[in-house]
Amino acid sequence: MSKRLELKFRNEDGRMATVSVDNPKEPVNPTDVKQAMDTIIAEGIMTSGGSTITEIAYARVVERIVNDIPLDQA
Repeated sequence: MSKRLELKFRNEDGRMATVSVDNPKEPVNPTDVKQAMDTIIAEGIMTSGGSTITEIAYARVVERIVNDIPLDQA
């Protein structure tokens, strides 16, 4: 199973922008996540589609489970 922390923002055009972090430290601390997102906006660290990131939309942890199918045994 793999996990990814997704930080979702809106840019000045209203479009969504995502910053992803693979295998985040668990448990994910909401205060730390909010602080990091606030810093990204305040410092102008990134843009999206040439537009400035202006607001936090949400954050989430996405879990993915992959089960291989052994075709050599079919």
